[in-house]
Amino acid sequence: MATSIQLSKIRKIELRECWQNEATDFTPWLAQEDNIALLAEALGFNELEVKSQEEHVGPFRADILCVEPGTDKLVLIENQLEKTDHNHLGQIMTYAAGLDTVSIIWIAEKFTEEHRAAIDWLNRITEKDFNFFGVEIELIKIGDSPAAPMFNVIAKPNGWSKDVKSSSSKSSDNWSDTETARYECWTNFCEYMQNNPSKLFHPQSPSTNHWMNIAIGRSGFTLCLLLNTRDKKVGVQLYIDNDADKDKFDALFSKKDKAEEAIGSELEWGRLTGKKASVITLYRKGDFTNKSQQPELFQWLRNTIEKYVAYFKPIIKSL
Repeated sequence: MATSIQLSKIRKIELRECWQNEATDFTPWLAQEDNIALLAEALGFNELEVKSQEEHVGPFRADILCVEPGTDKLVLIENQLEKTDHNHLGQIMTYAAGLDTVSIIWIAEKFTEEHRAAIDWLNRITEKDFNFFGVEIELIKIGDSPAAPMFNVIAKPNGWSKDVKSSSSKSSDNWSDTETARYECWTNFCEYMQNNPSKLFHPQSPSTNHWMNIAIGRSGFTLCLLLNTRDKKVGVQLYIDNDADKDKFDALFSKKDKAEEAIGSELEWGRLTGKKASVITLYRKGDFTNKSQQPELFQWLRNTIEKYVAYFKPIIKSL
């Protein structure tokens, strides 16, 4: 005898039932850490850090101003609790005209076909330093559950791959053997992470660089995966920038024993006196160009990054 299965229906809720006012209700809600994280995940950003609301950026004002931790690149968010209009499109184009590098996220209840096409056109004609996203937001309920937000990305940079195309200014035909090996390694690492995803970090797109940056949730701090061709080793590093007085480094170094216990290894504490940067690094031997060694190295990189994030991220946010 078949078991009776009861299913609920999904109902769409009017946005104004939850957020009556865009500026005083929706924008403050979106700026909360958990909610901006939902948007970042939907768009494929590693992380977004909210700097301010209703922020003047030069002569302009954005609903929400964010940065990508580890890069300090600006991310501006424009909100509409209604169908897209030409006024907001004009604002977006004005932001792009007045800034050297920026990602612009336009959130609305509904995108008209012409405005979606305009976002696609902007992504086609602009350089890699500009990225435009169109996002529709909706609220849904299942039965008597609370309303849940959904961010539906309807326009974004082609393949979200401008950074990949520009990872080297020269054609791949002109890459050195080392650059090719790095790109192949990062490509394989990204594939490994797709099959073994982490809840604590997301890898960047492959490049020919000897590093791959990982966001850790605060400007001035970056986690880096490192490939060392000469010494045949890979590493994980916490890079601390704009720390000429070494206050940030010293605060972390004061917890050296606890940090090394949490990571499970002795770390290299590079105070780099006389420089603005400091580093905290862990290496292990391994030839990343040897594909038979890559799975073991990738597992080590994944596990070590997770330990770095789990231990350092809460401390960094409290500094």
